[in-house]
Amino acid sequence: MYAIVEIAGQQFKVEKNDEIFVHRLEGDPGTKIEFNEVLLLDNDGKVTVGKPLVEGSMITGKILDHVRGDKVVVFKKKRRKGYQKESGHRQDFSKILIEDIAVKGAKAKKAKAEETVVE
Repeated sequence: MYAIVEIAGQQFKVEKNDEIFVHRLEGDPGTKIEFNEVLLLDNDGKVTVGKPLVEGSMITGKILDHVRGDKVVVFKKKRRKGYQKESGHRQDFSKILIEDIAVKGAKAKKAKAEETVVE
């Protein structure tokens, strides 16, 4: 099972127990977070595409750590003019563990299956 979810303005393909890096989110390491903007779900071959979002689905996760990315060097130069300028930038990221992908009506189906087995 996987899902396409929008986190901090970017789209990610996530599965259960995936660790992904996203733009820095508010919260301390260990904080539980939920994402409701699920764009697509693949549940054992049954694909559900949202219009624009899949209703009732939710991704739960946990912030593992806040880290900084590699340095990006920005170098500007104009030839024959003696102009050179160098600067750098490091982006802040949050490392997230995807704990669960909740599908609309999944618990109800399991409950019905158990009831039919009991009867």
